[in-house]
Amino acid sequence: MQTHNSLDELKKIRGLIIDMDGVLWHGDNPAPGLVRFFEVLREKQIRFVLATNNNTQTLQGFVDKAARLGVEIKLDEVVNATVATVDYLKANYVPGSRIYVVGEAPLKMLISQAGFELADKDVKAVVATMDRGLTYEMLKTATLLIRSGADFIGTNPDRSYPTAEGIVPGAGAVLASLAVSTDKVPLIMGKPEKPIFEISLKRMGLQANEVASLGDRLDTDIEGGIRCGLKSILVLSGVTSLADAESSSIKPNWIFTNIEELASYL
Repeated sequence: MQTHNSLDELKKIRGLIIDMDGVLWHGDNPAPGLVRFFEVLREKQIRFVLATNNNTQTLQGFVDKAARLGVEIKLDEVVNATVATVDYLKANYVPGSRIYVVGEAPLKMLISQAGFELADKDVKAVVATMDRGLTYEMLKTATLLIRSGADFIGTNPDRSYPTAEGIVPGAGAVLASLAVSTDKVPLIMGKPEKPIFEISLKRMGLQANEVASLGDRLDTDIEGGIRCGLKSILVLSGVTSLADAESSSIKPNWIFTNIEELASYL
């Protein structure tokens, strides 16, 4: 464990906004100490929201995954970048607006259920994220639509994504391709931007100074938490190494090897 703040300050935390991939699990493999970590949170009455940029599952899918790994999570304790994206669409586009989505079925389903029409012509906006079925035709369609005036919305900027196989391309790789081909910068909904953190704070009923952002990525979990006035806890079980953390200008309040070590200090 490394720290820029005292352990007394850590123990004052009343809530955690917790990333999932690389923190709680890798693919279908649980992180060491997963079950005990949540036991400690409940014993200490530390509220939490699982907040991820991952849009490849429904919220219920994350609840079910946690259950398979031995942890009971309520549906309102889970938020992802899809939720932030849909909230933004509902606030800024009239019902029935046509939206083109580069993304997987859960994202498309939620956008459709929110009252928008999925289309590939005459659209108001292009929403893009990681899509494991990505094709050149999808990129071409998105590029032409954005160049024709459609708004360019990215669910999250994660350049990579931790899996059981290793680090693979994430949503940021898709957004980078479209940014290069359109000369446009996407409006980001997920971490490190504020919408997903604001939703999480509201769910917990806590103020920013009572909460820490817990994650494995400096550029999303930690930077986003800092931007929103939260404390920040980096775990080295995912994308970021200790060498990365030491050389970065983004400085978390605390660094732990994994959630098992964090639980022992809580």
